Amino acid sequence: MLRSICLLTLLGLFSSAYGEDLPVVWRITEGISAPESIYFDADTGCLFLSQIREGGGKAKDGDGGISKLSVDGKMVDENWVTGLNAPKGLRSHGGTLWVSDIDQLVSVDIATGKITRRLDVPNAVFLNDVACGPDGSVYVSDMAAGKIIRFKDEKLSVFAEGPELQNPNGLLVHDGGLLLGGWGTEFNPADFSTKETGQLLRLDLKTKKVTVVTPERIGHIDGIEIDGEGGYVVSDWPNGKVMHVNSNGEATTLLSLPKGTADIAVLLPQGILLLPEMLENRLTAYQLDLK
Repeated sequence: MLRSICLLTLLGLFSSAYGEDLPVVWRITEGISAPESIYFDADTGCLFLSQIREGGGKAKDGDGGISKLSVDGKMVDENWVTGLNAPKGLRSHGGTLWVSDIDQLVSVDIATGKITRRLDVPNAVFLNDVACGPDGSVYVSDMAAGKIIRFKDEKLSVFAEGPELQNPNGLLVHDGGLLLGGWGTEFNPADFSTKETGQLLRLDLKTKKVTVVTPERIGHIDGIEIDGEGGYVVSDWPNGKVMHVNSNGEATTLLSLPKGTADIAVLLPQGILLLPEMLENRLTAYQLDLK
């Protein structure tokens, strides 16, 4: 009994030290190894989790894959998709799940879990997040190259590039625009450092005009999701943070954890934050209260 009390006390101190003050709904560690992106597919009601596993984010080792989970955190199929290298961003459209994999854009048939194509992205350096437009266009960020690649009408092309994109990581198509999570300026590929941290940006899908959502530089932005209240929830991988950005572009910290807070999902209207913690090898569901 004393041992149990001591353990609970230590866990409480650990959580408080890292600012884990949102209620935990569930947490899973078994079968989780370097999780990068969690995605809720509304058509099937399932969660898909990209897992880099042992090799690291740049390793072409065939060790990566995608796991399938239920929304209550139960592992349905740990090896739903295998044979990937270092899979990262996930997004679906029309029964197809798209995933970035270093220098490839890969499509998976959701009904069967089979890979249907591997598209080699010309001159790709470090592909990261994926977003899908309502017309079926697929966008993928190349953070190291400072580009957004689009796959449309069976063709890959550079959709946008330049320093104003702030080496984009996270992507989200929303309300006629592509939200960009800026990693920062003057990106150093050796250690992923930047001169300045990034801002949340919006790229108009018609005019390609870039506007600033957060006037302040808020971090190295990884995941981006809407909050259902006119704002966004974003993650900062190196600093271990999850932040809320309100409709005025003001950011507040929701969670302060060890580094590795990766590409999130938010389940609405329940207000459940799903957070892959890459370096902790776990996936946690938190209850949000943003009102």
